[in-house]
Amino acid sequence: QVQLMESGGGSVQAGGSLRLSCAASRDTYNRYFMAWFRQAPGKEREGVAAIRDAGVTTYADSVKGRFTISLDSAKNTLYLQMSSLKPEDTAMYYCAAAFSPIWRRSLETSQYNVWGQGTQVTVSS
Repeated sequence: QVQLMESGGGSVQAGGSLRLSCAASRDTYNRYFMAWFRQAPGKEREGVAAIRDAGVTTYADSVKGRFTISLDSAKNTLYLQMSSLKPEDTAMYYCAAAFSPIWRRSLETSQYNVWGQGTQVTVSS
């Protein structure tokens, strides 16, 4: 089973940018759907963005136009480019992989069975 490891989190002021990375232990391209989730203290884990074969993507309404998910198949690495960050984006960010999810439910945690350990993003006002 593929293993995932996130990196790139940190502290940034509102309006700033960060790029998260998620390295997969083996080839995920065209085998898995990949996604980013986040969880703030006291809140449920929520889907942020997902990507499938042919580069098809979907985003949560709260991040549309600000975040971009991408996959470098040669490096087996998933990215989340985050711009115009807001304090409400503060959370632990997780990448996840699913072998055969239902795409219309691709931002639901129940669709994913492989998770990374998370990377913290803190946005100050």
